[in-house]
Amino acid sequence: METGAQAKKIFVLDTNVILHDSDSLHHFAENDIIIPITVLEELDNFKRGNEIINFHARQFVRSLDELCGDSIFDGGVTIGPGLGKISIRLEEEMAPEIKASFSAQKKDHRILNLAYVISHQNNEQNVILVSKDVNLRMKAKAVGLQAEDYTSDHIEDIKALYTGTRIIDNVADELIDNFYGEDGVLPLAGITLENPLQTNEYAIIRSRNKSALAVYDGNQEAIRRVEKRAVSGITPRNAEQIFAMDALLNPDIPLVTISGKAGTGKTLLALAAGLEQRSLYRQIYLARPIVPLSNKDIGYLPGDISSKISPYTQPLFDNLGVIQSHHREGKNAPHYRDLLEDEKLVISALSYIRGRSLVKIFFIVDEAQNLTPHEVKTIVTRAGEGTKIVLTGDIFQIDHPYLDIHSNGLSHIIAKMQGEKLYAHINLEKGERSALADLASNLL
Repeated sequence: METGAQAKKIFVLDTNVILHDSDSLHHFAENDIIIPITVLEELDNFKRGNEIINFHARQFVRSLDELCGDSIFDGGVTIGPGLGKISIRLEEEMAPEIKASFSAQKKDHRILNLAYVISHQNNEQNVILVSKDVNLRMKAKAVGLQAEDYTSDHIEDIKALYTGTRIIDNVADELIDNFYGEDGVLPLAGITLENPLQTNEYAIIRSRNKSALAVYDGNQEAIRRVEKRAVSGITPRNAEQIFAMDALLNPDIPLVTISGKAGTGKTLLALAAGLEQRSLYRQIYLARPIVPLSNKDIGYLPGDISSKISPYTQPLFDNLGVIQSHHREGKNAPHYRDLLEDEKLVISALSYIRGRSLVKIFFIVDEAQNLTPHEVKTIVTRAGEGTKIVLTGDIFQIDHPYLDIHSNGLSHIIAKMQGEKLYAHINLEKGERSALADLASNLL
């Protein structure tokens, strides 16, 4: 989505853009926005409910109501200073070119038709259909209509996304020897860096013969040594996992993100750290987003709530089973099912967690790559006193139909939060599930 200042454009918005970001009408600069009446009809079906998309539907309709006047159906009304106009357009008769290939019964096709008709009515202006539905964008391009994704919250250079770790080479042996002293702190003066370390950035420091694991402490402006620690019977198997565990156990870092492909141990480490620190928190919440199929939420599925969310939460139980089998504290170690019964441990779909008060909670959100940036913001901004939020996921394994590696909430928070004192991120690269799983992940 481009909003160049040279020529005023007309953007026709699809419903999914509004459900993704109810504030989207403020992100098109001085260009004009048209909302098809079909979009309002679809938004009406989303107004009721507790999901983020329901919030966006209600919020957008309220914003329209504040702007609304008779002219919104006739020329439009100004959105605000420095912004263009917004108008609502009624449906038009299906253009022959659209009717020949697409059925008028489908709402997407009626939106496509309106954008097509408007483009022919405004030959001197660029008319662009904005949709997060790649199929609708392809259909638009097939009939010669410009179509773009909504990219206001995109992370453009995904290859440069912050990993949270780096390797520092060519350090003198004496410095590493001193690093293993009693205080375990290394002043930055002894290390030459091309790019400065960010707060809570982890590093493997290497000399010709020795190495050490470390993290940059922004408060002390020094590098602190990181030790390998076994937690809840789970022992980190590589440097990145050691870094992740350090961040998870650090009380001064209330927000941690862990990314990586399947089998790298993201969820397992987070769960182990949460259980190890259970005495510090009122509860441990484990949640996963439910990705609806065919735009239907789990209310359409048969059975009670437990049976509906069971397929989504089963991987969490699998990880808990692994932790239980590795626990070495003997008879005094509580079984996770006892913690569930006492509601010290709560496992649920994310939609059933959102309304709860997040005070003194260890809150793990698994598969966070299937959240929108707004959903991630909503979760993090609910963090109360003494709460730690851990987001895990694989930005390359997205199930949400309208998200990708550039627009998902996990990528967004990594890019925006890096370098903050309250935040740490670690990207896990090496698979530790099994040799077979790692081979399949790399080759297949």
